[in-house]
Amino acid sequence: MPARAATSNSSVRVLHLTDPHLFASDAGELRGVNTHRSLQRVLDHYQSGDWRADIAIVSGDLVQDDSAQAYQRFRSLLGTLALPVYCCPGNHDVRTLMQDAVSSEPFHYCATHTHGNWTLAGIDSCMPGEAGGQLDDAELQRVMDIVHNGSTPHALLYLHHPPIELGSRWLDSVGLANGSQLLEQLQETDTARAVLFGHAHQAADTKIGKLRILGTPSTCRQFKPASDDFAVDDKPPAYRQITLHEDGNIDTRLVWVNE
Repeated sequence: MPARAATSNSSVRVLHLTDPHLFASDAGELRGVNTHRSLQRVLDHYQSGDWRADIAIVSGDLVQDDSAQAYQRFRSLLGTLALPVYCCPGNHDVRTLMQDAVSSEPFHYCATHTHGNWTLAGIDSCMPGEAGGQLDDAELQRVMDIVHNGSTPHALLYLHHPPIELGSRWLDSVGLANGSQLLEQLQETDTARAVLFGHAHQAADTKIGKLRILGTPSTCRQFKPASDDFAVDDKPPAYRQITLHEDGNIDTRLVWVNE
């Protein structure tokens, strides 16, 4: 379908998708949900609406079965958006395969992008062989360099692992191990305004100091909030609409995609 107008040059609209968990086969399922069909439903829902994004961000766990074919499926599905697609890895991703798939236009891997008054930067929070995440010293320094030395007055960072506790014992044990360190350092900067994450398969929207912390549910299966032990939820797939305003303010809407 033809592209529709998004926003003026003074603001940027972000379509946030996360945790599609695709397989090489279009019949692949994650805990009873066909992930290909579920992501297609989300994309169709977005395409059928009036709200239009300037860019898309996908915050990890693009695939589930460690296959190059699943990444090609991701490219094929997301290519229908006709948008720049900015990606960061999740704990289920294979860095080498993911980099091969999402390092050429219109896809970008852990890239830094400026739009109007905003810098948007992808962070690699993954540790090999671990479900939880951590920023190593080099990645943390890269993040600080971006927010201290950027050319815009506002910055949004996106990563896979939650930098905050979500009140779920099992999930908090596999979040971002040095999340508090990251947030403390971001609070000391003049530009950091928001942190966007996935991994949790549930919604989050909180403010810590000047930072807006946003988590978006998966495009497939959700996890049950506030659960001590692992449990899935029956909520439908979802995506998030985010508008980053010229003055640093943020508007957001969480969209659940029902049948």
